[in-house]
Amino acid sequence: MRNLPLLLIIMICVVGCAPKEPVVLRQVQLLSLTTGNDGKPVLKANAILFNPNKGSLRLKEIDLNILLNGQPAANIDQKLNALIKGNAEFSIPLEVRLQLKETGLLDTFLSMFGGKKYEIQFVGKLKITVGGFPVRIPIDHKDQLKL
Repeated sequence: MRNLPLLLIIMICVVGCAPKEPVVLRQVQLLSLTTGNDGKPVLKANAILFNPNKGSLRLKEIDLNILLNGQPAANIDQKLNALIKGNAEFSIPLEVRLQLKETGLLDTFLSMFGGKKYEIQFVGKLKITVGGFPVRIPIDHKDQLKL
């Protein structure tokens, strides 16, 4: 019972360190589609995010599944240590190895360069730290993709 006040103080500190508003994925800018060392297609892009909070955060991990027209196309699992300033937009470079064997999307990706529109969805989470405490932010972002 003597540890109850200490436990409450620790819980209040942990909850108080969480960001007031979540980091927002605003856009994904596609840069190039190349072939990696293993022969699989690699999509290079920049994720444009916004930190609406006053304080700085540290982005530690990106774990996202990419769906193209509702079909799984790739997974992003990157470890980072990027400082995110408060009330600022920032860019994170992404390198995605496409899993085309599972979904048969090779023709789809090649035809994307013909100007067709596709729905691309990013589902997963960002792991950030605030004052040394880890916080997971869910991401569910849809966008129209036209190349």
